[in-house]
Amino acid sequence: MRSLFPRVSIMVAVISVLTCQVLLAQAYPTKPIQLINTSAEGGAGAFVARLMAEKLVPVLGQPVTVENRPGASGITATREVARAAPDGYTVLIGHTAELAILPHFVRNLGYDPQKDLQPVSLIAVFPLALVVKSSVQQSGLKEYLAQSRDTRRGLLFASSGPGTPGHLAGELLRLRTGARLSHVPYDGGGPAVQDVIAGRVDFYFSSLAAAMPYITSGQLKALAVSTAKRSSALPNVPTVAEIGIGDFDLALWIGVFVPRATPRDAVIRLNRAVNEILAQPDIIEQVKREGGEIVPASPEQFASFVRSESARYADLLQEEFCSRLLFGGCLGFGTLAD
Repeated sequence: MRSLFPRVSIMVAVISVLTCQVLLAQAYPTKPIQLINTSAEGGAGAFVARLMAEKLVPVLGQPVTVENRPGASGITATREVARAAPDGYTVLIGHTAELAILPHFVRNLGYDPQKDLQPVSLIAVFPLALVVKSSVQQSGLKEYLAQSRDTRRGLLFASSGPGTPGHLAGELLRLRTGARLSHVPYDGGGPAVQDVIAGRVDFYFSSLAAAMPYITSGQLKALAVSTAKRSSALPNVPTVAEIGIGDFDLALWIGVFVPRATPRDAVIRLNRAVNEILAQPDIIEQVKREGGEIVPASPEQFASFVRSESARYADLLQEEFCSRLLFGGCLGFGTLAD
């Protein structure tokens, strides 16, 4: 009979763990939730995180706080969330870069987006706008880029970090046009926008959420958008492809992620809460005003979207960048994750 004791003990332990997980998921949420945003204040991620935090409080009935953790193109913050307790109380406001781009050419990320994170809900997609300070005289992109050959340094373009969509857009523009462009990375879109306004860098492929207030106020001017179709927020601004610069379609998307082992019921509860918020007319209007398009999705739909985006950027990096050694053989950003 004694030989049964270890088996019974193991079964009791397993049942206890499963019971705790079920009770946790059923009760979720029972305490404050923390949203970790990987970008700096002033960027699209911070804008989205603030909206979500404010609206999640009445829907979930718990306090929701936001912490912006910019730097290393979002890698550090994403790694921390991937390693956090899988209980639904540490939530990532994740971006295209750290989930679909950087895994293809950064050493030692410290996380695998497909294995360590659970997609919860896609929130919105934002076109990128190539913005310059308002005093720039050229109104056309080709005319503007032509001046890059007139100075020794060419033109400096900002990004919110190496490997972000804005960085790839600038490099792709350099490849497709032969313009003399040099990259200047920042820890987030907010600081990058400010330095374009100040004239310390020449242009920036900014998310519309970060750039729209300054375009509206007349401090910045948009010369083109990066997506395949024009933005409804800037209907008179052409796409890069319309100007005749090859196949050009890049955007910034933002979504919600939790650690992979988070209970399914908690994931579903959070997904429903986010989608309920995305259906609210004032949220739709605010996101549209900032140039974004709301794209509600189930966890499965969002997971499929992330996989397809990852595959798309893998192809783009291999065909356009790695083969030309623009990123040191696609390993040039290895120190970001070290």
